[in-house]
Amino acid sequence: MDRPPLPEAGGDDPRAGNSAPPPAVSVVVALHNAASFIADTLQSVIAQSFADWETIVVDDCSSDESPNIVRRIAESDKRIRLIGLPVNSGPAVARNTAIAAARGRYISFLDSDDLWQPAKLERQVAFMRDNDYALTCTYYEKMTASGERTGRIVAAPATLSYRDMLKSNRIGCLTAMYDSATLGKVYMPQIRKRQDYGLWLKIMRQGQIAHCLPEVLALYRMRPGSLSGNKLEMLAYNWRLYRRVERMPLLVSAYYLGWNIFRKLVE
Repeated sequence: MDRPPLPEAGGDDPRAGNSAPPPAVSVVVALHNAASFIADTLQSVIAQSFADWETIVVDDCSSDESPNIVRRIAESDKRIRLIGLPVNSGPAVARNTAIAAARGRYISFLDSDDLWQPAKLERQVAFMRDNDYALTCTYYEKMTASGERTGRIVAAPATLSYRDMLKSNRIGCLTAMYDSATLGKVYMPQIRKRQDYGLWLKIMRQGQIAHCLPEVLALYRMRPGSLSGNKLEMLAYNWRLYRRVERMPLLVSAYYLGWNIFRKLVE
């Protein structure tokens, strides 16, 4: 089962007795020791021109001030909800816990150190509604650990199939959104790394095509020691994803890993 059991309602999980109409968008934020960034991340959601959202922050047993910062912000904006996990469980469980608690039709993802541009939700929701798309992403720009924009744009192709995605993960997690009315709630595989890549593959394995809105609507923070900065480690986790989650034969896995290596060399 990819879906984890939810913590009991109460305390940091204010879902009990929530009778308000469901929002259009649920924003999934996994939190672990991001006290230096989480306020800016949440402010980038609060600043959205599209206001019909909820943000579900799942704290994975942070040892810093992260959850207290979220609580203070949530006191002034009831669209933000905090759920605390009882034990440290990793980002897949944290994100799946938020997906399970989500009430919105559109499920979107934002890491606790990244940022959105103010029009992100407005532009992407319209893109999905106008075209009846079930899975979408956008372009994003890389920024330094201190938040300085680099001008380095990461652009996905206009469309992506399952086979395209096996060659390389072209969807930035901070840009992704899926329609739960069309797909149902889809959960991330419970693997230590690359669980977002596993989610896109799970959706697309059923024949869905991902569509990219060609606008820079998110900012990705590059931090020392991040998986995305370690290409060899990323390739190793991709191999495990192919073999253990996608259950692809050895030679097929090797073929797609070769495509991954090629893409890393040309990036």
